[in-house]
Amino acid sequence: MRNRSGTRTALAAALALTMLATACSGAGEVTEDAEVDLNVSTGVTDDSVVIGSHQPLTGPAAPGYLSISQGARAVYEYINDQGGVNGREIDYRVEDDAYDPAQTIDVTRKLVLEDEIFAMVGGLGTPTHSGVVDYLNEQGVPDVFPSSGALAWNNPEEHPLTYGWQTDYTKEAKVQGQYIAENFAGQSVGYLYQNDDIGEDSQAGLDQYLDDEVVAREHYESEVTDLSAQIAELERSEAEVVVCSCIPAFVALSMLEAARIGYEPQWVVSSIGGDTATLQGLLSQFTQDTDAEGVPADTFLDGMLITSYMPRVEDPDDEWAQFFLDVYEEYGEGGTVTNTHVYGMTQAVMFAQALKSAGEDLTRQSLIDALESQEWQGPSPVPFASSEGDHGGHQGVYVVQYQKGGTVEMVQDTRVTDREGGPIEETDFQPLGPDELVFHD
Repeated sequence: MRNRSGTRTALAAALALTMLATACSGAGEVTEDAEVDLNVSTGVTDDSVVIGSHQPLTGPAAPGYLSISQGARAVYEYINDQGGVNGREIDYRVEDDAYDPAQTIDVTRKLVLEDEIFAMVGGLGTPTHSGVVDYLNEQGVPDVFPSSGALAWNNPEEHPLTYGWQTDYTKEAKVQGQYIAENFAGQSVGYLYQNDDIGEDSQAGLDQYLDDEVVAREHYESEVTDLSAQIAELERSEAEVVVCSCIPAFVALSMLEAARIGYEPQWVVSSIGGDTATLQGLLSQFTQDTDAEGVPADTFLDGMLITSYMPRVEDPDDEWAQFFLDVYEEYGEGGTVTNTHVYGMTQAVMFAQALKSAGEDLTRQSLIDALESQEWQGPSPVPFASSEGDHGGHQGVYVVQYQKGGTVEMVQDTRVTDREGGPIEETDFQPLGPDELVFHD
């Protein structure tokens, strides 16, 4: 596998320095040769607080991830209708970066220097956010809950203002690896992964349990949609289980190509690509004007194993899932509510919790203090870490299997672990319900 981490890190640092050198001083948080001042209330008035996010509203990742900001916005509007947080409405500003790192730099500069955001919340993507994480920290902008499972977000020494949210790719992959080793013992395994930190970090976890069973390691580039060579190699290697560490569009493309050549492995899909409602829409779109047009999406998805760490809309017994369905019906933009919407909605609730804990005298420092002292009690059924020394976010995943007809079966309850070689353990964590959790006035 091509290792681009060093190049990417150097490029991100250079870009961040360029941005810092050319930035105007309008934000008022940093002066030349001075330390970051967090005792400021940039973006805060008596009745509002401005937050920002970079999201792929267009481009290759938009079909899978556009609904994240839609879900988050619905929750913020719901919160504002309840009186806001400590008397302030949340002004949520989203800029489209098209999942293009160069555009991420431009829109982040706009959010910081022109919109003067209080915090960056949920900036999406590993390759995209990597290019601005240094800049945000150097500018003194709290970088809260990047929408990515990269290990880089849990690096308090280098990026003290960045707080991870998503279960990191290595932790998630460890749980996947152990589950496969225990439930598909003796079967050959193939990896299909995005050729960036997603793939690198996922393999680090999977290999702790599956290294001897791996018969193929195939990667894709997010700008190249032809996966025929990768799927052909997985079939040629006789991989019986395929772990797909892929964004939704490439999960769908992989399944379609496999079906086209008659290849039927057991699919194990990570949380970043496992939203079944989104996949159904993509499969319907991608099969238009092909021999598979009209084939129900369930035909491709039936039996797929998915790791997850959030409430799931397919679960009628989940209080938070039902709450989010109700909120989106009133405040959303229409259409089917997917688990990707729930991703943004869960993230918004948790940011609002921290904002509430930061108090009425809101500064960037009080937000950081709240993040590091918050007792996280949901909405996710997975424990969450956010302390001075651990910015790791969600600590594990559970495993479900999708069944034809639109239901999911829980096949393994939540397991938590670390990113290293520590054990994978069960947990008895239970989140508070929507009526119990304090996240708005």
